[in-house]
Amino acid sequence: MHVDMPLEELKTYTGKSPKPKDFDEYWERALQELENQPLDYQLERVQYPSSQVDCYNLYFTGIGHAKIRCMLAKPKHIQKAGPGIVMFHGYGNSSGDWFDKVSYAALGFTVLAMDCRGQGGYSTDPLSVNGTTLRGHIIRGLDDPNPDHLYYRNVFLDTVQTARILMSMEEVDENRVGVYGVSQGGALATVCAALEPRIKEMVAAYPFLSDYQRVWEMDMASSAYEELVYYFRQFDPNHEKHEEIFNRLGYIDIQNLADRIKARVLWVTGLKDTICPPSTQFAAYNKITSNKELLLYHEYGHEYLLGLSDKAMERFSKL
Repeated sequence: MHVDMPLEELKTYTGKSPKPKDFDEYWERALQELENQPLDYQLERVQYPSSQVDCYNLYFTGIGHAKIRCMLAKPKHIQKAGPGIVMFHGYGNSSGDWFDKVSYAALGFTVLAMDCRGQGGYSTDPLSVNGTTLRGHIIRGLDDPNPDHLYYRNVFLDTVQTARILMSMEEVDENRVGVYGVSQGGALATVCAALEPRIKEMVAAYPFLSDYQRVWEMDMASSAYEELVYYFRQFDPNHEKHEEIFNRLGYIDIQNLADRIKARVLWVTGLKDTICPPSTQFAAYNKITSNKELLLYHEYGHEYLLGLSDKAMERFSKL
């Protein structure tokens, strides 16, 4: 039983949500603003019972004076610059436990895991916007006259700054850096690889933040996307601004950035996903033009995927 289009249709689907006419200028301007952000950071040692890995909280100042916290795990004894991985977490959560970062670091990777501003971790969100902030982050800034005030614009830039900080470390070879994430984390891995062309390897599982209009038309704007329902119910019940809203969301739609990716890609989708429908994921995947591989979990949805961690490790071992 399909929860979305048949697989053959998914393989050619390229999305319904609009791409703003000034999309490229929007992101070039954003990246130019990021150039003025220093790569300075502060480290705070964390005690962890490992004879092979050192752990730290790393803090840097992001766009808008946000204090961004990352988890840094690196091998104790590094003889030469090695590979690095940037990790991103799911919606509303944090970077989680140290165990998975330490596992990679014990194998020679330097790992930097970013807490998204204003979510479940320790990163702050000082963004001030006009309009509602009810029920979630996708709609934060939708009613502000300035589209630069969209919440996810700054989170997307934080991913790039995090990757650049990792690349600047003397123990990391800037040409051997990958990105990894699931759900919102998969979206942010996609964005980071799109906006930082030096990323070499990308593993993204059932990415969020894609093809908002498709989600709406499928009547699946629940759970992760439920704030779209709240927005229209409370602030535009007659959908007078329908086209304007979905065009504005186009600035933070990962499918519109996907064609910028230069990294090797492992894209992972569960075909029973009712949280981030498969078609929304394919809308982005089908626009990737770099070396890519699609890994399908036919009987799985938005959940733990058996064997994924090992497959991700296998990909990153090629860095």
